[in-house]
Amino acid sequence: MADESDSPQVPVKAERSAAAFVAAHGKPARAVVENIGRAGARVVLVGADGALGDVIVAGVEVGAALVERVEGLEAGEWDRETVAATKIGAGHRRKMAARVRG
Repeated sequence: MADESDSPQVPVKAERSAAAFVAAHGKPARAVVENIGRAGARVVLVGADGALGDVIVAGVEVGAALVERVEGLEAGEWDRETVAATKIGAGHRRKMAARVRG
């Protein structure tokens, strides 16, 4: 039987942020956990309305535990269904393009 102390510690701030995203963008929301190396893991959130968000955590295991803890959040992958569910607006595209231009 798994002891709760065996599961990764999810930061309260990360859990609150993910829960607020789900509340603002609808259930079910999807979460794709991506390893970003030494920095940890990025949990990319896709709301029921197609909005994108993210939370950075200490590692992939913490990201998976975060997904399990937040009601209305489902584990996902960058499959056809998840990609099709995203709605990237013009403001987000400009923001990301500005990062590339410097």
